[in-house]
Amino acid sequence: MTPLPAGGAAGRSDSAGEAARRRLVDFPSTADPAVLASAAAIARRLRADEDEVVDDVATTLAREIDRLDADPVLVELLDASVHGNVTTIIHVLANDIPVDHLQPTTAAVEYARRLAQRDVPANSLVRAYHMGQSVVLRRCYQLIGELAEPGDDVMAVTRHVSDVLYRYIDWITLYVFDAYEDERRRWLGVEANVFAAAVHRMLTAPDIESETFERETGYRLRRSHIAAVVWCADDSGVDLNILDRTSREVAVALQAIGPPIATAVDRTTLWVWVPVAGRPDALMRAAETRRDAGPDRGIDSARVVDAVAARPGVRVALGLPTQGVQGFRRSHEQAQAAYAVATVPGSSTGPVVGFGDRGVAIASLLARDVAATRAWVQEVLGGLADDDPAMARLRETLAVYLTTRESNVHTAERLNLHPNTVKYRVAKALAETAPGQDRLDLALALTVCEFLGPAVTGRD
Repeated sequence: MTPLPAGGAAGRSDSAGEAARRRLVDFPSTADPAVLASAAAIARRLRADEDEVVDDVATTLAREIDRLDADPVLVELLDASVHGNVTTIIHVLANDIPVDHLQPTTAAVEYARRLAQRDVPANSLVRAYHMGQSVVLRRCYQLIGELAEPGDDVMAVTRHVSDVLYRYIDWITLYVFDAYEDERRRWLGVEANVFAAAVHRMLTAPDIESETFERETGYRLRRSHIAAVVWCADDSGVDLNILDRTSREVAVALQAIGPPIATAVDRTTLWVWVPVAGRPDALMRAAETRRDAGPDRGIDSARVVDAVAARPGVRVALGLPTQGVQGFRRSHEQAQAAYAVATVPGSSTGPVVGFGDRGVAIASLLARDVAATRAWVQEVLGGLADDDPAMARLRETLAVYLTTRESNVHTAERLNLHPNTVKYRVAKALAETAPGQDRLDLALALTVCEFLGPAVTGRD
């Protein structure tokens, strides 16, 4: 196993904040009560539309800046950071709070640190703040134009709002950039990064020589691998050492023929590769014949679940067994795809999810564009896509009915229901959809609902 970064964040937030305040651009404060009253009115309008503003900013940043939308966990943290910053801006405008009296939100600082750990360039962080400033300013200018005040008053309010936002962004970018740099220095200072650099080159550089990778890591590529993502799913206090131990236990459960390798992506996530014996096709055939095998094709998922069960808060996403250099990359891509499904808010996946599990592969493809998938699901399922318990029961019954080749008897056995109940539920479910819906489309849409949950259900 690779050495992992030790310890938490550097803990220099206070000094970073003081440095940021000292370097602030010094705008004169506006004392005109009429201007402050107009700014407060704009803040109230922003507060009323706060969720829309946050969504507008977060969507713009994820779309326009590379690597900010590469991971569902990062996207969720981006949303939290944007929400914290927008809320703070509203408070500043509403109450004329001096910027140098503020403290940054925890989400904003943690997001900067997480980008540093993920090796996302610092300019992406700074660009995100300035792009977010532009989005909020456009909304403010629109609201200023609706005030119906004389031209001179409008200009005074515009200058005040622009100065406040510029001063806030100036301060917060200095603050989070210092936090980013502190974390980057700490992260680069660990022995593990020589190892991590070799792993990342193997994943991204098509022409890297396997001999170089094997010499730097001690891990042989000319065999079969199962890749995994091991991560902490909540704030349970799990650290990298626990994740490291979990990855070793997962390797034992997968009957590894040698030590796994792992690299820390951030303080809550490991990428892992486990060497296994045999060719991938033979491994998959063996798994199909095992009576104790879990749902994942090619691995004994039940044993992996047992290994993870003792670690509350820890989750594992698995790729399929693959071989050689390309297999090393492909199994990782599969594990990442399973991880993407598992980390969608409201996902129904358990502590262990595999790319080979029923429905995970297709759900991972459709999860790449949740908005478009949500629209398609609603078009196919109609009222059956509503986010309520009654429709969820109908969706479950119809999904099992379609997978059992439309057998009321087999569906009843699977769900422990009476066949007449199944027949009633299926008829009611189909009545919610458009007549003549293709059975394949229905099955896919129901699978997506099962795995992505509230992200794709409910009416727009």
